[in-house]
Order: sequence, then structure tokens, then C-alpha cells
Amino acid sequence: METLRVAFTSIRGSLFRAALTMLGVIIGVASVVALVSVGQGATSGITAQIEALGTNLLTVNPGSSTSGLTNLGLGSADTLTLDDSAAIAQLDGVAAVAPQITTNELVIAGRQNTTTSIVGTTAEYAQVRNETIYQGAFLNEAAVDNSLRVAVLGSTTANDLDLSGSDLGTTITIGGLPFQVVGILQPKGGIGNQDDQVLVPLGVVQRQYVGGDTVRTIFVSVAERTGVDQVKAEITSLLRQRHGTTAATDDFSISDQSQLLDTFNTVTAITSLLLAGIASISLVVGGIGIMNIMLVSVRERTREIGIRKAIGARGRDILAQFLIEALTLSMLGGFFGILLGVAVSALIGAVAGWGLQLSLLTVVAAVVFSLLVGVVFGVWPARQAARLDPITALRYE
Repeated sequence: METLRVAFTSIRGSLFRAALTMLGVIIGVASVVALVSVGQGATSGITAQIEALGTNLLTVNPGSSTSGLTNLGLGSADTLTLDDSAAIAQLDGVAAVAPQITTNELVIAGRQNTTTSIVGTTAEYAQVRNETIYQGAFLNEAAVDNSLRVAVLGSTTANDLDLSGSDLGTTITIGGLPFQVVGILQPKGGIGNQDDQVLVPLGVVQRQYVGGDTVRTIFVSVAERTGVDQVKAEITSLLRQRHGTTAATDDFSISDQSQLLDTFNTVTAITSLLLAGIASISLVVGGIGIMNIMLVSVRERTREIGIRKAIGARGRDILAQFLIEALTLSMLGGFFGILLGVAVSALIGAVAGWGLQLSLLTVVAAVVFSLLVGVVFGVWPARQAARLDPITALRYE
């Protein structure tokens, strides 16, 4: 306790110098805490966006799996049909299936217009893609079976057209054809701007816009998360049988959320680790600053050390005194660094929309790292002080 009291007395004697000494540690700890928190927040945000794509979702796309756009439903060839979709729906473990055709068209409502994605699909699309109606109703089986010209607007598209719930039942034109607005979706955000779209019955898009009887994507919702791999294997076997292909000649690809999530998490983890490593350099610089100031302190207090040794202080007592001073500086720097890091993390989280993401492990690691900085860079000055000859120290001017 006496040593701690002496350490704090010494620090209070030169507060400005102590503050400058701690600055490197403060910046280093704050950077590490903030960057790790941002990495965790980004991972959380990406996970939420991927889960917003649908529950236990499998995406069947035409063409090989080499296309980097398969997860967005943009295949490279037309090899999937409505019959494929119907066959997949009969498999055990499949909760719902929603085929999809996508095209871009000019949409006009009154004096407002926008060019957006027109998605032709079925009534199961809402369940498969985790869509929620904000106003009105979703596409129903009667509208799909009879290819009625009805439309459900994404929230962004509705805003662009200046339409709201009070405009349900009004007529808009899509590519020059009239459609009745029956619903507006809740905003989702996430990958691919899912809010900027118009959903219409699949048959309308097939006949009026793209032609043919193929579909661009088949979305499959699996009943149980644990059964995703099994259903994926069954779909692969079924489509190979229907298309007459093998593993080497497949004209389709199947992706699932876990693949996309694993890829994003791997990239995020590597990036966070790299940034935290770069931020740790500030801690090393801060530690060098502590060592430099402590060496100066030893020189300034040489006579004090000589007096302490002359009246019975042992070398380890002097060593403990200066080591505790170094630890105190690093711990105070770590404490203020954690506060600054949490504040920065909260600010970034509020702006980015994922909130404060901070684990107890990160705080503990920051405290331990601060202690290590104090020990590693405080030992040399403390040893220098402990090894001083008391007679030489007393003569020092």
C-alpha cells in the first residue's frame, strides 16, 4: 500500500507528463476495443441480413456454381423449369418452394416513375423469403393460377412512386401494362436491396416480358435447420435425374445460407484481426513512451533512491516501486482507453445500425494487454533503479 501511495504521489506530481505518457496506451487500447467491436457488429449485421433472405433457405440457380452471383438469384443459363419446382416441392423436408423470374421494367404511377426489378413468383414467396406485408395483402394462389395483373410493391419502390397504404387498389403501369396494387411490403434492407422490387404473378412475367417456360431461380425453404444438408443432397439427386447430368456436367447449382454466412464471417474475422494487429502497434508505441518516462524518472530521483537504500530499502523494494508506477500508468491508460473505445464503438454502432457490440472477453483482453505493456516496458527502468549503488546515488547531482 505504501508503494502504491508513493506511485500515485509521483504521478500526481507531474500530471501533464503522466497524461502524455498514457496517451499512447489510451489510443492503442481504444483502437483495439473499437475495431474488435466493429468487427463483431459487422458480423452481427451480416448475419441478420442473410437471415432476412429467408428461413433455412436453399437457392437453386441455373448454370454451374462458378458464378459469383448465384446467391442473388442471377444465373447464367435457363435450365430450370416450373416442373422442376413442382418436383422439388414433393420432397420430404421441404416446407415451401417459390420459383422466380426477374426482369427490369419502367414502373409508372401517376406522375412518378422508376425503373426497378420485376419479380414474377408464387404465393409461397412470402414464406420462403421471409417477407412481411406492411399494407394490403400478398399474392394469393388465385392471382398466381390465373396470372392476374396484381402487384405487391417493395418499400423502396413504393416510396419512389409516392404510394402508401391509402393507394392500395390504384393502377400502375409496368412496362406499359396496367397492374393493380394490392400490397406493400415491410422494409428489410440487406443484400441486393430487396426493398426495391415489384412482385407479380410468375405467369404474367413469363408471357408478357421474358417469354419461354423456364425460371431463373427456385427458392426452397427447408422445414428443419438440421435437415438442410439432407434436402440439398436430395434436390441435387432429383435434378440430376431430371436433367440427365452428373457431378461433372451439372447445369444447376445449389447454395445455402451457411455457405454465404461462413464466407462473410471468415472475411470479417480476418479483417478484424488484421486491423486489431495494426492498432496494437499503438500499444507498443505507448509502452516505449512509458519506458522512456520511467528512465527519466529514475534519473531525476537518483538521490531519493540512494536515501531509500541508505535507510534499509532492498533492491526488490526499489524494483517494486518503479514497476508499480509503470503498471499504474499503463492501467490508467488502459482504463481510459476502454472508456474511449466503448464510446467510439457505441457511436459507430448507432450510425451503422447494429448497436453496441462488445464482449466481456474484449474488455478483459484489453486490461491484460495493458498490464503486459506496463510489465514489459517497466521492468528495465525498475531494474536500473534497483541496481543503483546507494553511495553513488547519494552523490548524484
